[in-house]
Amino acid sequence: MLKSINFKNLNLSSLFAKKTTGVGLEITPERLNLAQIAKQSQGYKLVKYCSLEVPEGIFEEGKIIDSPALAELIREILSQNKIKTKRVATGVPMRESIIRIIPLPAELDERELQDMVLNHEASLYLPYPREEVDLDYQKLGYFQDGDGIEKVQVLLVATRREVTDSYMETFSQAGLQVDVLEVNSFALIRTIRDQLRQFSSHEAAVVVDIEFDNTEIAIIVDGVPQFSRTVPIGTFQLQNALSRAMNLPPTRNPEVLQGLTIPITAFDSLSSSTTGAGVNPGMSALLRVLGELTDELRRSINFYLNQSDELEIVQLLLAGPGGGLQQLDEFFTQRLSIPTIQIDPISSLAIDLDQNIPNTKRPSLGTVLGLGLREV
Repeated sequence: MLKSINFKNLNLSSLFAKKTTGVGLEITPERLNLAQIAKQSQGYKLVKYCSLEVPEGIFEEGKIIDSPALAELIREILSQNKIKTKRVATGVPMRESIIRIIPLPAELDERELQDMVLNHEASLYLPYPREEVDLDYQKLGYFQDGDGIEKVQVLLVATRREVTDSYMETFSQAGLQVDVLEVNSFALIRTIRDQLRQFSSHEAAVVVDIEFDNTEIAIIVDGVPQFSRTVPIGTFQLQNALSRAMNLPPTRNPEVLQGLTIPITAFDSLSSSTTGAGVNPGMSALLRVLGELTDELRRSINFYLNQSDELEIVQLLLAGPGGGLQQLDEFFTQRLSIPTIQIDPISSLAIDLDQNIPNTKRPSLGTVLGLGLREV
């Protein structure tokens, strides 16, 4: 479930390989997030968590637009926070990756399996030429198909080489070596792995990672993403809807959103209110966008369930900077009739920390903490 340097020579089985300290650095269109984590006898300590604003035009829609400017920001966040490291873990957005689970004959030995996956099967799932991608795979487990033939499930992960190369070159410009370059959703899964372990193989959890300009939806069974989709609704779209309705200037800062409480009252009655007794125009506009996100979640869940026998969606897990909006968990629970919780990676991992991180911001730490954990 993990990509290593340049998505080549990948050792997915080292998902929980340990060192004493690690630095994870998450790149988003709005901020750089950095977590320095140390292993201690009773678990982990968050040595330092910090973030730095990313100006518009540097990182957009999952791609590095201005590599020198981003490299300078990376140097700046390390310098400002007096972090002395030359090695980091980072990740690419899920939207930039192809993630597939493929069944193959169980009798293949390791060399035959590698040749089958990398040189034959991969091309069947890639929308671009094989020579343009970095990819790797991980054996997941054995099963019998409908004809009683034993097969092995293989997780295939691929990213275009131009994307992975842009990350490696940017960090090199910043004077850093990338120990691990993985898919962000895998880092997030690592952070919430204990929560996912409570579900059986017939139960699925939906991880809803509400980021700056998109929401990444991943349906997880046995700790492995079985289905993934990215929809273009994030905190930026929510904030813009609110600002336009209130005649406020647009902003990339999600702090206004994080100070709001999402109403639990039925959406239809709120949106149709034209009197002063209803919600204000800004909240009504915000709820309309949340309604669109809810519809996209419902479509994704129904699409997956229609292809999956004897599987039940038992929980939604909210992550990302938009995942901590107050009462958003209750909003989705009511709208989708699926129990929903906001992740708290600090508590679930029992991470010791000295700085205060508000509950509304904790869901946004899922990915960066997972990257830091990969290094320890």
